[in-house]
Amino acid sequence: MSTSPTIGRGLRWLLPATALSLLAAIAAAFLLAPVEARMGIVQKIFYFHVPAAYACYLSFVVSAIGGVGYLWKRTERWDAVVVGGAEVGLLFWAIVLVTGPLWARKAWGVWWTWDPRLTTMLLAGLVFLAVVVLRGPGLAGEVEKRFAAGLAVFGVLDLPIVHYSVQRWRGQHPTVITSRGGGLHPDMTKALLVSLLAFTLLSALLLLRYRLQRVELRLERARTELALRGLDEEEEGV
Repeated sequence: MSTSPTIGRGLRWLLPATALSLLAAIAAAFLLAPVEARMGIVQKIFYFHVPAAYACYLSFVVSAIGGVGYLWKRTERWDAVVVGGAEVGLLFWAIVLVTGPLWARKAWGVWWTWDPRLTTMLLAGLVFLAVVVLRGPGLAGEVEKRFAAGLAVFGVLDLPIVHYSVQRWRGQHPTVITSRGGGLHPDMTKALLVSLLAFTLLSALLLLRYRLQRVELRLERARTELALRGLDEEEEGV
């Protein structure tokens, strides 16, 4: 399998850089950022919940770009982008749906409510979950690949709705204030930026998943060719 030298070199520094940035994000959230006035220590979830949502958006957008590319070019490279983006995005989507209820319990007094943002975020994840299921190993033919690519493009259209749902439908998503009620404290902003950097690097797992998907596609093609060759030899023997 041919591998891009640029991607190979990038992965060598990506893993340690990601690990260090995640440690820095944890330190910034708990040591640098002050405790929020209304929710107390539980608000620290904010520094992981929001960056996870951002990384989820980013990964789903990459999957959708792969979907457009596959519908246009029909190449395995674009198909691998669809799968890699969807799977990595679902990882961050799961983090959002785990940390969200933990925060909601303190902010709203319930684990889950059908808030517009929660509902639309759930819908987006289910669409990309369908993409991954359609592209399951050994199950995907050309029709499934095209349908999965189309679903990825369709699913990304939900992301602007997720983002603006609170303003449009007056959702209950909690806001963060300081003891002075002046919005984000400068140290809160710094901690959030560090976490955003860490999760951006973590979302670069797409590169690893992309390469693995390319290998899986080639193995799948090789198995198909061997099976067809075996059938041809059996027919000749008969």
